[in-house]
Amino acid sequence: MEHILCRAEDVSDDEPLRVTLADGHAVTVYRWEDNFYCTDDLCTHGDASLAEGYVEDGAIICPFHLGSFCIKSGAPRAAPCSEPIAVYEVNERDGNLLIQR
Repeated sequence: MEHILCRAEDVSDDEPLRVTLADGHAVTVYRWEDNFYCTDDLCTHGDASLAEGYVEDGAIICPFHLGSFCIKSGAPRAAPCSEPIAVYEVNERDGNLLIQR
């Protein structure tokens, strides 16, 4: 199912954006190096919203224990994170960002 996340202009270079989809699932949208990325919002290590973290070198730093995940692949990059997060391909159409889920 295709979901509209937000307008491309709503995502800044320095701050992830949390979006709750129509089915209640929360994701985080990132703009990094002029590209858009989307992952699940919840850290797999603890109950933390990744949208409250920050992006550094292509990784989202979790605000809870400072572990991190690659925003392109979802792979954990730093402990204590060890389980990957889901990633979604972002498409831009008419200024809207969309994912398939």
